[in-house]
Amino acid sequence: MTWPTRHGVFALGDLTLQSGARLTDAHLSWKAHGTLSPARDNVIVYPTSYSARHPELEWLIGPDKVLDPTRWFIVIPDMFGNGLSSSPADRDDYPTLVTIHDNVRAQRTALESLFGVRQVACVYGWSMGALQAYHWAALFPADVARIVVNCGVARTAVHNQVFLRSLMATLEAAPQHLGNGRFSAEPAAAKRAFGRIYAAWALSQDFYRANLHLGSGPRPNLGAPDLETFLKTDWEARFGARRAANLYAQLRTWDAADISANDLYDGDLVAALRAIQARVLLMPGATDLYFRVADNQAELPFLRHAVLRPIDSIWGHRAGNPVGNPADAAFIRQEVRAWLDT
Repeated sequence: MTWPTRHGVFALGDLTLQSGARLTDAHLSWKAHGTLSPARDNVIVYPTSYSARHPELEWLIGPDKVLDPTRWFIVIPDMFGNGLSSSPADRDDYPTLVTIHDNVRAQRTALESLFGVRQVACVYGWSMGALQAYHWAALFPADVARIVVNCGVARTAVHNQVFLRSLMATLEAAPQHLGNGRFSAEPAAAKRAFGRIYAAWALSQDFYRANLHLGSGPRPNLGAPDLETFLKTDWEARFGARRAANLYAQLRTWDAADISANDLYDGDLVAALRAIQARVLLMPGATDLYFRVADNQAELPFLRHAVLRPIDSIWGHRAGNPVGNPADAAFIRQEVRAWLDT
């Protein structure tokens, strides 16, 4: 079955960021699935995750999948720094830090200008997309009916920052690093190390213990003949194809994520959580090493309308983006579709 799609690049002009710096000639890539209702009340915003681009996220869109484009108008905005929207690898004057706040404000401007939309039915996000969903609800509380926080948090935890800064240090150690996340050439060896570090965090200890990275392991699995091949094909290849400056910039964005780090809340996380009017579905992965169930449990008492539905899976962080993992995909579909009906 097919459904209408549209895509484009929205010109934002010179964008003043939270820091006061300017992102000159800013542009935001986007793709939309489905048909906008006459009342403009069926919009789901689906932001991208770390280093991802919108084609990589479209697998969960379909009449029988998590997000149904025959009912919803699903807009995927590409995050700054992913190589499709404004990114440092393409320009010398890209600011040192572009925050989640900056991304969400730009997305809001684009939605209003392109489609005349101010109120959204839901913001659905996984990982860095979930950070954006939380920011949408905190920054525009009267205009967001629901959010789905799939493996994400309201403020990046210190333990998660340790991981992110280890990746930054890996890129900084490359001889091609010029300072401030800029490179004279692509640092192939550093990106190879980067991918291998990432592999240890994105999937759980239980996942590897069960040999689910191997084709010989229980099904479903990731199909590699051996560990070395898995690291090369699943992780080195992915990050090797990305520009180092873009990887570095999005690490900074992730590291600084905090729904209260703005003039509205002045660093008061509890106040920011209490201000959210949206119905919040918190879906942490039970074995996620980035965004722990305990992080969402700590947020839950301060949210007005929220439920916690952990994904009971050993697939770690990737339980929230379960390509080729039918059980986790079915759980997410069931929970999200029920949430969208409330």
